[in-house]
Amino acid sequence: MARPTIKDLAEAADVSISTVNRVLRGAGDVRKPTLDRVHEAAEKIGFYGLGTIKSAVINARATVRVGVLLQQKGRVFYDDLGQAISRECLNQSEPVVQLDLQFMRDLLPETVAEQIRKMAQSCQAIALVVPEHPTIVDAINEVTDAGIPVIALVSPILSNGNVGYVGIDNWKVGRTAAWTFDRLCRRPGKIATLVGHHRFKNQDQNESGFRSYFREHKSDMTLLEAQTTFESSTVARDLIQELLASHSDLAGLFISGGGITGALAAIREAGKPKDLVVVGYELIAPTRPALLDGTLDLVISHPIPRLAQTLIQAMIRAIDGGEGAGTQRTTLPFDIFTPENI
Repeated sequence: MARPTIKDLAEAADVSISTVNRVLRGAGDVRKPTLDRVHEAAEKIGFYGLGTIKSAVINARATVRVGVLLQQKGRVFYDDLGQAISRECLNQSEPVVQLDLQFMRDLLPETVAEQIRKMAQSCQAIALVVPEHPTIVDAINEVTDAGIPVIALVSPILSNGNVGYVGIDNWKVGRTAAWTFDRLCRRPGKIATLVGHHRFKNQDQNESGFRSYFREHKSDMTLLEAQTTFESSTVARDLIQELLASHSDLAGLFISGGGITGALAAIREAGKPKDLVVVGYELIAPTRPALLDGTLDLVISHPIPRLAQTLIQAMIRAIDGGEGAGTQRTTLPFDIFTPENI
């Protein structure tokens, strides 16, 4: 059979020969529905210039550029989250999503603020996981005032500007953890809580929900003052060692912030008391085996793939929606894992 010609393609796509020629030349004035029709017809008849037509279709797709700023690289949760966001952007075909994924160089507020301002110079929308600090919030206000949508990821941000949120209900996380201790602890005693940093609103809300449950239910448990790990595994390890050595009546331990690897190491080294209940945060590489070997009894976790998907869709809507679109808030259900369902 003779090789399909431009005329054959024009007839198959129900367009003019000149339209097919413009597609093959890569002209940008061909409407996308027409491009799609020519592309579909070219595939159907086996047209020799299919690669050129496919390139024209790709070039005609709308493109958005988004920026995502996460906590420091090397922390398992944020590494996993970054990979999930990258995959979601690659899977997005309309519009094409160009991703500027960055991890914080350090946690100094001035450095974080600088990264936010610089990212805003090349991105149409920004998502970030940052603490509630005046210097950082000031940079966010500048970005939103310039008309660039900002979405807080994982940890909400209180800002003068229009800042959205994609994450879980952190207050309910705290109450769920408290409910777990109320049901699983076999004896009255003390419950200790580790938080990463109180300037992260999600962790502050976790603790608030945790304490509100016990105030409401008047449990016979004694809540110790929350200890701050400053997102450090070394600090978390030292704190757990001290807690286990100082409180023989420790009945529960809620690890709701950073430093989970250090906390788990300290529990294993000391030998977990038989009646100590431990609740952790995020199902990641270190916590999965800890559930299986009994170091952890329960883990409350972000649904990372769904979180990434929801975030990218929210950023696209924020870009398309214009002024005020960044205020959208999406709260996802969190996951609960025990040794029996991982």
